[in-house]
Amino acid sequence: MLKGFLFHIGRYILLMRQVFKRPEKQSIYIRQIMVEIDNLGLDSVGIVAFISTFMGAVLCIQMAFNIDTPFIPLYTIGFVTRQSVVLEFSPTIISLILAGKVGSRVASELGTMRVTEQIDAIEIIGINPATYLIFPKIIAAVLINPILITMSMVMAIMGGWLAGILTGLVPTSEYVYGIKAFFESYDIIYALIKTVVFAFLIVSISGYHGYYTKGGALEVGASSTKGVVHSSIAIIVFNLILTQLLLS
Repeated sequence: MLKGFLFHIGRYILLMRQVFKRPEKQSIYIRQIMVEIDNLGLDSVGIVAFISTFMGAVLCIQMAFNIDTPFIPLYTIGFVTRQSVVLEFSPTIISLILAGKVGSRVASELGTMRVTEQIDAIEIIGINPATYLIFPKIIAAVLINPILITMSMVMAIMGGWLAGILTGLVPTSEYVYGIKAFFESYDIIYALIKTVVFAFLIVSISGYHGYYTKGGALEVGASSTKGVVHSSIAIIVFNLILTQLLLS
Protein backbone atom coordinates (compact mmCIF):
# COMPACT_ATOMS: atom_id res chain seq x y z
CA MET A 1 0.00 0.00 0.00
CA LEU A 2 2.82 2.42 0.90
CA LYS A 3 4.64 1.51 -2.31
CA GLY A 4 1.54 2.29 -4.38
CA PHE A 5 1.00 5.57 -2.54
CA LEU A 6 4.58 6.69 -3.16
CA PHE A 7 4.29 5.66 -6.81
CA HIS A 8 1.23 7.86 -7.32
CA ILE A 9 2.80 10.77 -5.43
CA GLY A 10 5.91 10.55 -7.62
CA ARG A 11 3.93 10.29 -10.84
CA TYR A 12 1.70 13.18 -9.75
CA ILE A 13 4.76 15.40 -9.14
CA LEU A 14 6.21 14.47 -12.53
CA LEU A 15 2.89 15.27 -14.19
CA MET A 16 2.80 18.68 -12.50
CA ARG A 17 6.28 19.37 -13.86
CA GLN A 18 4.93 18.65 -17.33
CA VAL A 19 1.83 20.78 -16.73
CA PHE A 20 3.80 23.89 -15.80
CA LYS A 21 6.25 23.76 -18.68
CA ARG A 22 6.32 26.82 -20.94
CA PRO A 23 3.29 26.78 -23.29
CA GLU A 24 3.94 26.50 -27.03
CA LYS A 25 1.57 29.34 -28.01
CA GLN A 26 0.29 31.54 -25.21
CA SER A 27 -2.69 33.01 -27.11
CA ILE A 28 -4.26 29.54 -27.42
CA TYR A 29 -3.98 29.01 -23.67
CA ILE A 30 -5.56 32.38 -22.87
CA ARG A 31 -8.61 31.46 -24.95
CA GLN A 32 -8.73 28.02 -23.34
CA ILE A 33 -8.57 29.52 -19.85
CA MET A 34 -11.63 31.64 -20.67
CA VAL A 35 -13.48 28.53 -21.82
CA GLU A 36 -12.53 26.64 -18.65
CA ILE A 37 -13.62 29.54 -16.42
CA ASP A 38 -17.06 29.17 -17.95
CA ASN A 39 -17.06 25.36 -17.71
CA LEU A 40 -15.60 24.98 -14.22
CA GLY A 41 -16.74 28.16 -12.48
CA LEU A 42 -19.76 29.90 -13.96
CA ASP A 43 -21.67 26.62 -14.25
CA SER A 44 -21.34 26.25 -10.48
CA VAL A 45 -22.79 29.64 -9.49
CA GLY A 46 -26.33 28.32 -9.03
CA ILE A 47 -25.50 25.39 -6.78
CA VAL A 48 -23.04 27.47 -4.72
CA ALA A 49 -25.62 30.24 -4.17
CA PHE A 50 -28.38 27.77 -3.25
CA ILE A 51 -26.31 25.77 -0.76
CA SER A 52 -24.71 28.87 0.79
CA THR A 53 -28.03 30.61 1.42
CA PHE A 54 -29.54 27.65 3.24
CA MET A 55 -26.28 26.94 5.05
CA GLY A 56 -26.26 30.47 6.47
CA ALA A 57 -29.93 30.17 7.44
CA VAL A 58 -29.32 26.92 9.31
CA LEU A 59 -26.31 28.38 11.14
CA CYS A 60 -28.33 31.40 12.26
CA ILE A 61 -31.28 29.32 13.50
CA GLN A 62 -29.08 26.80 15.30
CA MET A 63 -27.13 29.56 17.03
CA ALA A 64 -30.32 31.37 18.04
CA PHE A 65 -31.84 28.25 19.61
CA ASN A 66 -28.63 27.49 21.49
CA ILE A 67 -28.61 30.87 23.19
CA ASP A 68 -30.80 30.18 26.20
CA THR A 69 -29.48 32.83 28.56
CA PRO A 70 -30.11 36.60 28.55
CA PHE A 71 -26.46 37.22 29.44
CA ILE A 72 -25.40 36.47 25.84
CA PRO A 73 -26.34 39.39 23.54
CA LEU A 74 -28.33 38.68 20.36
CA TYR A 75 -25.64 40.17 18.13
CA THR A 76 -23.60 37.06 18.95
CA ILE A 77 -25.78 35.22 16.40
CA GLY A 78 -24.56 37.46 13.58
CA PHE A 79 -20.97 37.32 14.82
CA VAL A 80 -20.86 33.51 15.06
CA THR A 81 -22.61 33.11 11.70
CA ARG A 82 -20.05 35.37 10.04
CA GLN A 83 -17.06 33.68 11.63
CA SER A 84 -18.33 30.17 10.85
CA VAL A 85 -19.07 31.05 7.24
CA VAL A 86 -15.86 32.97 6.53
CA LEU A 87 -13.39 30.74 8.36
CA GLU A 88 -14.70 27.28 7.55
CA PHE A 89 -18.02 26.68 5.87
CA SER A 90 -17.58 28.66 2.64
CA PRO A 91 -13.93 27.88 1.86
CA THR A 92 -14.01 24.23 2.97
CA ILE A 93 -17.56 22.91 2.54
CA ILE A 94 -18.12 24.66 -0.80
CA SER A 95 -14.71 23.43 -2.00
CA LEU A 96 -15.74 19.88 -1.11
CA ILE A 97 -18.91 20.35 -3.15
CA LEU A 98 -16.87 21.73 -6.05
CA ALA A 99 -14.58 18.72 -5.75
CA GLY A 100 -17.58 16.55 -6.54
CA LYS A 101 -18.88 18.71 -9.38
CA VAL A 102 -15.70 20.03 -10.96
CA GLY A 103 -13.41 17.12 -10.06
CA SER A 104 -15.67 14.51 -11.66
CA ARG A 105 -15.97 16.63 -14.80
CA VAL A 106 -12.21 17.10 -15.16
CA ALA A 107 -11.39 13.43 -14.51
CA SER A 108 -14.08 12.08 -16.83
CA GLU A 109 -13.18 14.52 -19.61
CA LEU A 110 -9.48 13.63 -19.55
CA GLY A 111 -10.22 9.95 -19.01
CA THR A 112 -12.45 9.86 -22.07
CA MET A 113 -9.78 11.61 -24.12
CA ARG A 114 -7.20 9.08 -22.93
CA VAL A 115 -9.20 5.94 -23.72
CA THR A 116 -10.23 7.32 -27.13
CA GLU A 117 -6.53 8.09 -27.86
CA GLN A 118 -7.11 11.83 -28.29
CA ILE A 119 -4.30 12.59 -25.83
CA ASP A 120 -1.94 10.38 -27.85
CA ALA A 121 -2.93 12.27 -31.00
CA ILE A 122 -2.16 15.62 -29.34
CA GLU A 123 1.25 14.32 -28.30
CA ILE A 124 2.01 13.04 -31.81
CA ILE A 125 1.48 16.46 -33.40
CA GLY A 126 4.09 17.94 -31.06
CA ILE A 127 1.95 19.56 -28.35
CA ASN A 128 2.54 18.85 -24.67
CA PRO A 129 -0.85 17.31 -23.74
CA ALA A 130 -0.38 17.81 -19.98
CA THR A 131 0.10 21.56 -20.40
CA TYR A 132 -2.57 21.93 -23.08
CA LEU A 133 -5.27 20.00 -21.23
CA ILE A 134 -4.60 20.52 -17.50
CA PHE A 135 -2.86 23.90 -17.20
CA PRO A 136 -5.85 26.02 -18.38
CA LYS A 137 -8.14 24.12 -16.00
CA ILE A 138 -5.86 24.79 -13.02
CA ILE A 139 -5.50 28.49 -13.82
CA ALA A 140 -9.25 28.84 -14.42
CA ALA A 141 -10.09 27.19 -11.09
CA VAL A 142 -7.52 29.26 -9.19
CA LEU A 143 -9.01 32.45 -10.68
CA ILE A 144 -12.74 31.69 -10.42
CA ASN A 145 -12.98 29.70 -7.17
CA PRO A 146 -12.11 32.66 -4.89
CA ILE A 147 -14.91 34.60 -6.59
CA LEU A 148 -17.32 31.71 -5.99
CA ILE A 149 -16.27 31.46 -2.34
CA THR A 150 -16.63 35.21 -1.81
CA MET A 151 -20.12 34.99 -3.31
CA SER A 152 -20.80 32.04 -1.02
CA MET A 153 -19.86 34.11 2.04
CA VAL A 154 -22.20 36.92 1.02
CA MET A 155 -25.08 34.56 0.25
CA ALA A 156 -24.62 32.63 3.50
CA ILE A 157 -24.64 35.79 5.60
CA MET A 158 -27.72 37.02 3.73
CA GLY A 159 -29.36 33.62 4.27
CA GLY A 160 -28.72 33.94 8.00
CA TRP A 161 -30.23 37.44 7.99
CA LEU A 162 -33.36 36.25 6.13
CA ALA A 163 -33.78 33.33 8.53
CA GLY A 164 -33.38 35.65 11.51
CA ILE A 165 -36.01 38.17 10.43
CA LEU A 166 -38.49 35.62 9.01
CA THR A 167 -38.47 33.56 12.20
CA GLY A 168 -38.26 36.57 14.49
CA LEU A 169 -35.26 35.11 16.29
CA VAL A 170 -32.95 38.11 15.83
CA PRO A 171 -33.69 41.71 14.77
CA THR A 172 -31.90 43.12 11.73
CA SER A 173 -30.06 45.72 13.81
CA GLU A 174 -28.61 43.08 16.16
CA TYR A 175 -27.65 40.74 13.31
CA VAL A 176 -25.95 43.49 11.30
CA TYR A 177 -24.10 44.69 14.40
CA GLY A 178 -22.86 41.14 14.97
CA ILE A 179 -21.69 40.91 11.35
CA LYS A 180 -19.62 44.07 11.82
CA ALA A 181 -18.38 43.32 15.34
CA PHE A 182 -14.69 42.43 15.85
CA PHE A 183 -14.14 42.04 12.10
CA GLU A 184 -10.58 41.33 10.96
CA SER A 185 -9.69 41.51 7.27
CA TYR A 186 -7.13 38.72 7.75
CA ASP A 187 -10.00 36.26 8.12
CA ILE A 188 -10.97 36.92 4.49
CA ILE A 189 -7.35 36.60 3.35
CA TYR A 190 -7.04 33.30 5.23
CA ALA A 191 -10.21 31.96 3.60
CA LEU A 192 -9.09 32.98 0.09
CA ILE A 193 -5.64 31.43 0.55
CA LYS A 194 -7.32 28.15 1.47
CA THR A 195 -9.62 28.49 -1.53
CA VAL A 196 -6.73 28.90 -3.98
CA VAL A 197 -4.93 25.86 -2.57
CA PHE A 198 -8.12 23.78 -2.64
CA ALA A 199 -8.82 24.84 -6.26
CA PHE A 200 -5.36 23.65 -7.29
CA LEU A 201 -5.80 20.35 -5.46
CA ILE A 202 -9.22 19.66 -6.97
CA VAL A 203 -8.19 20.15 -10.59
CA SER A 204 -4.66 18.73 -10.40
CA ILE A 205 -5.64 15.53 -8.56
CA SER A 206 -8.71 14.93 -10.69
CA GLY A 207 -6.70 15.73 -13.80
CA TYR A 208 -4.03 13.25 -12.72
CA HIS A 209 -6.53 10.40 -12.40
CA GLY A 210 -8.16 11.26 -15.72
CA TYR A 211 -4.85 11.68 -17.55
CA TYR A 212 -3.60 8.22 -16.60
CA THR A 213 -6.86 6.34 -17.19
CA LYS A 214 -6.45 2.95 -18.86
CA GLY A 215 -9.15 0.74 -20.36
CA GLY A 216 -12.62 1.82 -21.43
CA ALA A 217 -15.79 3.51 -20.21
CA LEU A 218 -15.82 1.57 -16.94
CA GLU A 219 -12.32 2.78 -16.06
CA VAL A 220 -13.31 6.37 -16.89
CA GLY A 221 -16.01 6.15 -14.24
CA ALA A 222 -13.54 4.68 -11.76
CA SER A 223 -11.06 7.49 -12.46
CA SER A 224 -13.78 10.07 -11.93
CA THR A 225 -14.66 8.51 -8.57
CA LYS A 226 -11.01 8.36 -7.50
CA GLY A 227 -10.49 11.98 -8.50
CA VAL A 228 -13.41 13.16 -6.34
CA VAL A 229 -12.48 10.99 -3.34
CA HIS A 230 -8.76 11.77 -3.36
CA SER A 231 -9.22 15.51 -3.94
CA SER A 232 -11.74 15.61 -1.06
CA ILE A 233 -9.27 13.84 1.22
CA ALA A 234 -6.54 16.26 0.15
CA ILE A 235 -8.81 19.23 0.95
CA ILE A 236 -9.48 17.93 4.45
CA VAL A 237 -5.79 17.26 5.13
CA PHE A 238 -4.60 20.62 3.76
CA ASN A 239 -7.39 22.38 5.63
CA LEU A 240 -5.77 21.24 8.87
CA ILE A 241 -2.27 22.10 7.66
CA LEU A 242 -3.20 25.58 6.42
CA THR A 243 -5.23 26.34 9.54
CA GLN A 244 -2.23 25.45 11.70
CA LEU A 245 0.15 27.51 9.55
CA LEU A 246 -2.02 30.60 9.02
CA LEU A 247 -3.86 30.91 12.34
CA SER A 248 -1.28 29.69 14.85
